[in-house]
Amino acid sequence: MARELVVKVTCGTDEPERSNQGFTVAGTAAASGVPVSLWLTGEAAWLAVPGHAAALSLPLATPISDLLEAVLATGTVTVCAQCAARRSLTEADLLDGVRIAGASVFVEEVLGDGVQALVY
Repeated sequence: MARELVVKVTCGTDEPERSNQGFTVAGTAAASGVPVSLWLTGEAAWLAVPGHAAALSLPLATPISDLLEAVLATGTVTVCAQCAARRSLTEADLLDGVRIAGASVFVEEVLGDGVQALVY
């Protein structure tokens, strides 16, 4: 059985290349059958709002919206609770299937047996 992968993306359109790297890793893992949990913090929180992922365009990169779909199809996408609150976002503002959760849930996930965590 593959280990679970938790990917935290801490940037969005402010750092498109780094943001896209995190999404690419998460989407590739999901497409490969690896259980994936994608966490969006800081400016990355905006990428879970419908239409916002299209604002991050990077030459030669898979669109963020496609990568988000891949993760949502088999894994979970979470927006940091504090990050959402600072941006006045609620789950009603986010793409279907995206949840809001706090640090305690993140810590629980990354400390699980067989989990690999990456931060971008």
